[in-house]
Parts: sequence; structure tokens; C-alpha cells
Amino acid sequence: MELLTKDLVHELLAANQAPCLSIYMPTHRSHPDNLQDIILFKNLVRQLKVSLLQKYSLDVVKKHLEPFEALAEDNIKWNHTFNGLAVFGAHNVFKVVGVHQSFEELAIVADSFHTKPLRQYLQSLDHFHVLGLTLHDVQLFEGNRYALTEVELIADTPKTITEALGKELTDKHSTVASYGGTGGESSSMHHGHGGRKEESEKDAERFFRVVANTIYEQYSKPTGWPLILAALPEHHNLFHKLSKNPLLLHNGIAINPSSVSVVKFAKMAWEIMEPEYNLKLSNIVGLFIQARVNGKGSDDYKEVAIAAVEGKVHTLIVEADRIIPVRITNLVTGNTQKRDLSNPKVDDLLDDMGELVMKMGGQVVVLPADKMPSETGLAAIFRY
Repeated sequence: MELLTKDLVHELLAANQAPCLSIYMPTHRSHPDNLQDIILFKNLVRQLKVSLLQKYSLDVVKKHLEPFEALAEDNIKWNHTFNGLAVFGAHNVFKVVGVHQSFEELAIVADSFHTKPLRQYLQSLDHFHVLGLTLHDVQLFEGNRYALTEVELIADTPKTITEALGKELTDKHSTVASYGGTGGESSSMHHGHGGRKEESEKDAERFFRVVANTIYEQYSKPTGWPLILAALPEHHNLFHKLSKNPLLLHNGIAINPSSVSVVKFAKMAWEIMEPEYNLKLSNIVGLFIQARVNGKGSDDYKEVAIAAVEGKVHTLIVEADRIIPVRITNLVTGNTQKRDLSNPKVDDLLDDMGELVMKMGGQVVVLPADKMPSETGLAAIFRY
């Protein structure tokens, strides 16, 4: 499966050879619950077929559905799913993306891929990473205000100090006596080898530097999510000193992450993240309200569509899980027309406008319905 990153979203946005087929669905991690996933996927593929047949011949439809049908028979992939699955197919394009958040089931055929749920996943203000770090190993979690889930680290991410340092690990022949330490991690006292304590400290510094750089390059930078450090109190200063990650939050969780339950750990993480979330939310809502007062903001989709095609939208705020069956019929004038989503050329207006704004260099923020500053499903801040 593909790793969801901003680059992947931009790659999907660049595909413009119709038809573009998009499927979203919830999935399950374990047997026997995951048996129903294949059934749901096949049902969604049938919906794609019904939509495609409105415009294309049976032979063309069969060709476009071949990779989807092959995926339906790939038991290995269905036995290694997360909480949500997104599948995209077009000419010379087939992407399978698994994420740690459930998706609402959806099958859409349109002139472009439906990417709003992926952008929502990456751009929702409440998403974050938690780095669980000890002197010996690494864990990474992704979360939001509702849940915290451990991330399966990609192959070249070091998971232990041995993997990170390899032959550079100096403290591998010392005799270690363990004593109980705070937060559930034992502290170590070294005997019989002069300088071993100093070497151990150097190992820790090198280990933390490798972890800091790897997590930033492979997870923080591709997603843009804030990072919370969870480690013993004495490790926070060193890690912050070594890290060049601008997304690392100043406040962290001062505890050995393996010493608490997942439920408590999630609660502690959200207590750190919630003030950051509320501040970002307050700022962006406030900017829209002020922009509208100054004549530089709107929540009227017709007005926003015109501004989007002209490149005037600086920030577009869209409502999560809201679909507006309207098509932008003219990418020069921004004219719109209400349509039926079953039409193979119609996507969600919010999705289409989000794509336009991103292509024009603007930003898109996805908010839950109760946090939206308007009731129309969107709110735009104009550049001028």
C-alpha cells in the first residue's frame, strides 16, 4: 500500500485523464471482521460500473475495472489493512492507500480523483504524531482528539538503538546492573569499564539525533502534523537540543510511554495537543470573520468558485463529510451547475474547489461541521 503523504495527494491531483475512479471505505484489522471488507469493496466496484456504463462501452468499463477486480482477489492485501482504505484508478494510475482512520464508504467516477477525505486526513487541525522514545527503542503514534494508534514504521526507520547505530554502537560490551527508575524505566549503572558512562551518553546522543532526523524526514515533513515527544523527563532536553524539526511541540509527555495504558496515553497526548488545536482553530475562524467584514471573504459557493478559478483564494475552509453535488462547468469563468453525483463527470464541489485552490498555491483546511464558521459547507479567505 502507498504511504499517505502530501506528495501522493499532489500526484493524484495531477491526474486529469477521465474517467478517474475513487473508492473510500472502512476496513478492519483482524479476522473475522475483515471478511466483510472484500464484500463491501466489491459492492463499491459495482457502483463504479453502473456509473461508468452511463457514458462508456462495456469493453472500456471492463478495462478500467480490471485492477479493482484484481485487488478484490488479493488476499494478502486484505489481511493487512488498517482502519480505512482508499483506492484510485485511471489511465496508467492505480493507487491503494491505507490509513489509521475509518472512511465513510464512497464510490465516485469523475473527471478527476476525489481527494477531499485524504486532504481532510492530512489537513485536519487536530491530527498529530506522538514519538515514544527510550534509550533502547522507538514507537510512533498518530492521533486526533478521538484516538491514538501506533504506526507501523516503514522498513528503513530505525526501531532500536542497535538498528540506528549499528557498528557505531560503543556501549555493547559493558556490564549493566539495572535499578528501578521513574516512569517505569530502569536506570543503568555500569561497572568495571572506565569511560563506559561517557560512551553510553554519546550513544544516546547519536541515537536521538538519528531518530529525530528520520522521524522528521519520513513522517513530520510529509504530513505537516505536530509532533509530541513522550519520554522520561531527563531525555526531553537532549532530544529538543538535537532535533531540527519545526513541528516538534515545546510541551511533551514526561513519562516512559510503555508504562501507561493506551487509553491514558491518548488522554495525555490530547491534553498537550488540545490548546494547539484550539489556537489554530480560533485563528483561522477569526481570519475568515475579519476577511468577510473587509469584503475579502465569502461563504457563497458561486462567488467562491469564481474566485478559485481566478486564483484569488488564499485559504479555503471546507466542511468534513459534506458533499455538494455541483460541478464547475467552466474553469475560466467559474460557472457552476447542480448535477447528480451518479453522473460519471460529476464530483463533489468542495473536492473540486479544494483541488483548484491547492493548484493555485492556496491552502485548504478541513473542519468538522460544528467548528465551521459558516453553514454552507465552505468559507474562503481571498488574497485580494
